[in-house]
Parts: sequence; structure tokens; C-alpha cells
Amino acid sequence: MVSEHSMMRTARRMARAALALALAIASAAPALGQQGVQRPPTRAPDPERAQELVQTLEAQVFLRLADAIRQYSLTELSDSAVWELAIQGLVQELKDPYATVFTADEYSAFEENTTGNYAGIGVQITQLSNFITITAVFRGTPADSAGLQVGDRIVAVEDESTAGWSTADAAARIRGERGTIVSLVIQREGIAEPLPHRVHRDEVHVSAVTATLVADSVGYVHLDRLSRGAVAEVDSALSEIRGMNGLILDLRRNPGGYLDEGIGTADLFLSRDQVIASIRGRGPEEQSAFRARHPARIPNLPMIVLVDEFTASAAEIVAGALQDHDRALVIGEQTFGKGLVQTLVPLPQRRWLRLTTGSWYTPLGRSLNRPRGRDGNLLPETNDSLKQVFTPGGRKLPGGGGIIPDVIVHDDTLRTAERELWSASAAAKVSLSAQITEFAFRETRANGNTAAGISKDGFDGFLADLVDAGIPSDAVRNPIARRYLRWQAEIEFAGRSGRPGRALELRAERDLALAEALRRLGQAHTQAELFAWIDGAAQPLPRP
Repeated sequence: MVSEHSMMRTARRMARAALALALAIASAAPALGQQGVQRPPTRAPDPERAQELVQTLEAQVFLRLADAIRQYSLTELSDSAVWELAIQGLVQELKDPYATVFTADEYSAFEENTTGNYAGIGVQITQLSNFITITAVFRGTPADSAGLQVGDRIVAVEDESTAGWSTADAAARIRGERGTIVSLVIQREGIAEPLPHRVHRDEVHVSAVTATLVADSVGYVHLDRLSRGAVAEVDSALSEIRGMNGLILDLRRNPGGYLDEGIGTADLFLSRDQVIASIRGRGPEEQSAFRARHPARIPNLPMIVLVDEFTASAAEIVAGALQDHDRALVIGEQTFGKGLVQTLVPLPQRRWLRLTTGSWYTPLGRSLNRPRGRDGNLLPETNDSLKQVFTPGGRKLPGGGGIIPDVIVHDDTLRTAERELWSASAAAKVSLSAQITEFAFRETRANGNTAAGISKDGFDGFLADLVDAGIPSDAVRNPIARRYLRWQAEIEFAGRSGRPGRALELRAERDLALAEALRRLGQAHTQAELFAWIDGAAQPLPRP
């Protein structure tokens, strides 16, 4: 049995560790960013206050408790395990659905996701015909400089065969520290012998923007996240799209990113000094507003913003600002409703704390937040959801709970035969998505620059391949399933053969929000004409 003296000695050691941790947190650099929103803390943690906290009676009780659990619990725990449980328990009891403590690896993954930056070679890989295949080479990257090509099969990495690897396995081995070299062996069509490549790893930035002209006169900009450089990418896209008479800004499935990128994106479309968003924190000194600093880039162009239930955080700030100022018609589904500020605080051991520190509001004072539990499920709405505001143009908007579109359009749903096709492919353990991608990839390489679409013989062969792979013939050859497969394959083919506008036109056959946006912009010459059709309130369209 452990003596009281031993317990006290251990408790003092844990107290010193806790004090060191508190002081390290207090003296750490200001927060570097937030998920969705980004703001340095207005007050740095006070080292003296941290020391006082450790010396309180409650802290001594906690330390004795932790040491007793470590020494006497039937579940044997190390010091580090006890501390980890305490850390996670404290964070969970905050009732903050977005609070978390990242490990070093978790933070690296989080940073890559929000910035679009990683150390690697700059390729997109997909598993095609059981081979790790390069399906995109990003311009200006090490892979581009090394001469890697779309269609190359990566058959070995660092002298290890890639047979049986997943794309995640391959990505993990190809990526590495900047400045290091990765050795690849490539199998290229038409060349019998494998080709060795030594590629220098470097920082790679994956663009968050895809842009094109669709239906001859409508500009389309899809912003999939507000990563570093997103504003510059959107600005560049606006310059490169020629001949557009209207613009669609697609924010669907955009989870947010960096606050300054969200503010900057809204700034591109608003007039100087217009409010973009405001923040409310714990104290009066933590109230602030963000305003547009530049003239609008395309002030007279009619504009539509597409949103859905996965549009969140900084992306909602963009949509809300443009809606409040009558700058864009918003079409789609009610957004996620993540209107809380998360600040990232650096901790020792390369760990980070993400903590909610404030709330966001649109220019008209609408709360963006929809309250959720830690499990992500929605909680009862507050009274804010009952409020209504009026835009400068007199349009009535509901307040609170994310962004409610001016025109509500729900996603298309799968037909029964289409659902059965997916179920049959899953039962046969066949990746239908991968099969469609592989088929379109082959068609593109064979005649993508000359063919207007997929040939009948090619498509019939594709259907036969699906049956040979194990999907029941009746599921594949059902007329509705055939049309669906053809539609999916044509979209993939058009995109891979350098016709993104055509791919979007095809997608609009089933993408009801995109189709509605194209229809309205095809008829409107001004923003006022877009608003004249909706009577100032959200007009739900029936589900298909």
C-alpha cells in the first residue's frame, strides 16, 4: 500500500506539472486561427492567474484525486493517461460542441484541410483497375516539373510495390517533409519498361476554386472551402471568365475555413465600407464589425449564391452578407448554422486547443448559429429564429439559425431503380463510383479531344464490365439505371475532356438548385429582376 507521504510527494510533482502546463499556456503565442472564423484573443492569458488557479483548494483536490486514481484504480493508468482523461473530460464538460484538444498529428491534418497546403508532390490519385493511378497533376508542382502525367500508374514507392495499397496508403508514403525526395516507379501506357522518378517534395497548395462559363453567358465559381489564398483564387476566376452576364457563386458543401478569407470573399462583391459581419464575445471590448475595404469587383452583374445544409461557418458569413445587402439571390437549402467563433490556442507538446470564444452575426444582426449538442444534433431553436429583418431593398428575411435561402430548392433524390443499383453494387463489393471514373478516364484517353460524348459501343462495354464485376444484370440494365449511369459517365467524361461548362449543363439535369439558378440568370439582366420574382420571402419549391 502506498504511504501518505508518497501520495503527497506525487501530488506535489503533479501540481508542479500542472503549474508548468498552465504557465506554458499562458505564455504561449496568441491564437493563430480558427476553424471557420479567425481572430486573435483580445486578452492574453495571465501567468499570475494561472499560478493562482493551481494553488486553489479545488486544484489540490483534483491533483489528489488524479493521483489516487493513478495508484489505486483497478484500471492501471500512467501519469500521461490520467492527464489525458482529465483534459478530455474538462473539454467535454464545457458543453461546447466545437471545443477539442488536437494532438500534433490531428492538428496537422486539420491544418491541411483548412489551408489546402501539404508537403508532397502535387498529384491526385485514384485506384483504377486495381492500380494507384494519377488522375490529375497540379500545375507548378514537383510532379509537374518531374514530368509525371495523368494516367501514369504508380507501381512502387521507395522500392515497395503498391500492389494491394489503398489511395490512403499511397498518399501517406508519397507525402513527407519538404525538401526530401520520394522515389517512384511509374508504368506508362505505350512504354514497356517501368519508369523511375525521383521527385522532390515541396509545399503544395490545392486550389479551392473551380470556375468556368456555363450556358454561354453565366459565370460559375465553385468555392469548396475558405482556405489560404481563396480570395485571390476567386478574384482571379472573376478576371478569367470572359463574357458572363450573370454569376453563380456555389458555396454548397463548403465547411468554412479562415475568417479573413471569408471576409475577403464577401468584400469582392460589396461596396466599400459596407458591414460584412460582426462578432460578439464575452465582454464589451470584444464586440467588433468587419467592413468591406474595396470597391465591388462586378457591381452591376446579377448574382446568385447556392447553399445547402453543409454550407457552414465562414461560408455562411459570405452568403449572409450578400443576402443582407441585396447583392445576391440565395438559392438552395437552409445552411448548417455554425455561427460560433473558434479560437486556436497553442499548447505544449505541439498540441492545440480549439475553443468557442464568441458568436457571429450578419450585417442586419441575424444570428448565424443553430445550437447543437456535442453529438452534432440540433437543439431547440432560440427566440432569435422568430425575428425578422428587412434589407435595404425592403426584402423580409428570417432571423437566426443559419442562412435561409430566398428560394428553397431541395436536392434531387434517387429513383427506386437507382437506389437498387447502388445497393446491388455494394452487395457485390463493387465500387460503382470508381467504375464510372475508370470508364470515363478510359474514354477520355481514347478520344476525349474529338468525341462530343461517350460512344454507344463504349457505354455498352461499360455495362458489360459492371455485370462481369458481379453486379446483377437486371440492376445494371434497368432503363432508369442505364440512363442514370450514362448521365454520371457523361458528366465525368465532359469534365475530364476539358469541357467543364458542358459537365455543369449535364449536372443541371438533376441538380435542381443549379438548374434554377441557370434558368433565372438566363432571363434576368439585373439583380432587381432576380428579386422581383420571389416577392421578398423564401418560396419553397416542391420536392421532385
